[in-house]
Amino acid sequence: MKLRKCALALGMIVTASMVAVAPQAQTLASHRLVVQDGQFIRDGKPHVIRAAEMHYARIPHEYWRARMKMAKAMGLNTIQTYVFWNLHEPEPGHWDFSGDKDVAQFIRIAQEEGLDVILRPGPYVCAEWDFGGYPAWLLRTPGLRVRSMDPRFMAASARYLKRLGQELAPLQVTHGGPIVMVQVENEYGSYGNDHDYMRAVKQQVLDAGFDVPLFTADGGSRSMLEGGLVDGAVPLVNGGGSPEDINASFALTAKLHPGAPRMIAEYYPGWFDHWGEKHHVTRPEDHTGEIDWMLANNISVSFYMFHGGTSFGFTAGANFSGTEPYQPDTTSYDYDAPLDESGRPTPKYFALRNVIAKHLVPGETLPEVPMTAAAIAIPRFALKQSVSLLDALPRLSVPQQSEYPRTMEQLGQNFGLTLYRTRLPQATSGSKLTLGEPRDYVDVLINGQPRGKLDRRIASERSLDISANAGDTLDLLVENEGRINYTTKMVDERKGIISGVHLGKQELSGWQQWTLPLDDLSRLQFANARVASKAPAFWRGEFNLDKTGDTFLDMSGWGKGHVFVNGHHLGRFWRIGPQQSLYLPGVWLKRGRNEVIVLDVEPRDGAHDLQGVRAPIYATP
Repeated sequence: MKLRKCALALGMIVTASMVAVAPQAQTLASHRLVVQDGQFIRDGKPHVIRAAEMHYARIPHEYWRARMKMAKAMGLNTIQTYVFWNLHEPEPGHWDFSGDKDVAQFIRIAQEEGLDVILRPGPYVCAEWDFGGYPAWLLRTPGLRVRSMDPRFMAASARYLKRLGQELAPLQVTHGGPIVMVQVENEYGSYGNDHDYMRAVKQQVLDAGFDVPLFTADGGSRSMLEGGLVDGAVPLVNGGGSPEDINASFALTAKLHPGAPRMIAEYYPGWFDHWGEKHHVTRPEDHTGEIDWMLANNISVSFYMFHGGTSFGFTAGANFSGTEPYQPDTTSYDYDAPLDESGRPTPKYFALRNVIAKHLVPGETLPEVPMTAAAIAIPRFALKQSVSLLDALPRLSVPQQSEYPRTMEQLGQNFGLTLYRTRLPQATSGSKLTLGEPRDYVDVLINGQPRGKLDRRIASERSLDISANAGDTLDLLVENEGRINYTTKMVDERKGIISGVHLGKQELSGWQQWTLPLDDLSRLQFANARVASKAPAFWRGEFNLDKTGDTFLDMSGWGKGHVFVNGHHLGRFWRIGPQQSLYLPGVWLKRGRNEVIVLDVEPRDGAHDLQGVRAPIYATP
């Protein structure tokens, strides 16, 4: 089966690009990577890049070094990573490069492990990441258009790249660090063809202090390549396929940019999942022959992904296509990669390692594959305390008043859920409650009791019949399931209620709105009495451990919601699958008492309990 990344059209192959350099490349500083005569040169010798794409933000920082050792043991010599703008500037001018966000430390560890780094700073990254890495606060400015020459966007982009340069420019190979190449934008040719914009972004990268070779990445068609080209950066190739397909793409890039090196900038050994769709799995033999041929022909390659990890919290994005109006991505970013979600080697890892071992340079040997700690099981335990979400509102948020509903962004909210409340002006029997477009999932409640849902994934779910009395309370609990991260659809990807609420022909007014980012649950007051209804509720439980280790929380008995363990937001669960468990890193657990809080917006019948299992659970939707 042929695979393609989300930002590429079906059947396309991506290319990346390098700055061409003068023939005196051999005289440059030791370890500097340059492009000469269509190939990479390092230390004066031809060099084949064998790269592992993995993202620091999808891996607890305590595990970074272990993952890199696994990459090196598979025969890889480079780490490739995106940088996520919205992670580092969650609010304008507020910067965070700490803990799991310390990308500079991630890069320093790579250097300590003897690995080069290819940096992909965006400002747009796709990556199945919320809004393609753009901060949601950009959408608070009316009319602002991301990925364009809009001066308000360009000013914010320049500020981000300049600040990122303070962290990472000193870590370039030209300054003694491991960063050998830096990408300009990302797959822009599948989005537009504004060459002024691409030149402006490239200049922002240069102004930020990045002075190593630059590259771009675009689909393999002429229109995509030409749309994403920019002077000073040249085209390589994403995907895979037959030697004929790959060589055809290289021939095209050579015409557009003579001297471009041959590299598969994103080779897909697996794929990602959407909620309500199938779990993607490929066989090792689907890839070993292609990699063998590429390395035999001195073609550089980066595995996207070598280790996918997890889109913790609210970071997962969503896709959009002409046939599927909205496709939210699962929390797991396992990708069926050589390393699984918990960092353990798979049969695919060992198969690819055996292939790479055939193509090592003289004197190069593969390290032994490091041992990985066994996952642990956690015996089933009950979540005995609960509080309904509606009862918890006063402790979680202060309501904002407006005549008509505001979007999440207008309310100052980036992620999470928003509860919209009004009173019905008149009795109704079977009248339609209509939202222009749910963004993204709406639980409808009358006087606190569930009456239905609206799901953006399903184009026909825009309204539902309700019966109620005058003065009844209407609550709309709206969940942001991830902003679209590619195509032009992303530019207005505001969340919440977008275009008003109608009951029959009457537009409802007089709204209260509670923002629920779920970033601090410490104020919740739980009771031992169980919530009786199927309305949204928080559940709390505890378990004790004699030893810690990675595990997977079995969520197959729950409905839809979010899980927090010792204050860490593991991500989203949803009964529709395919993902039916949540990865829980052992470094987030403690010996002794551990706390779990679950928000379930659609509780199911049965006991509210959990257990930890040693392997992920998938189910067919």
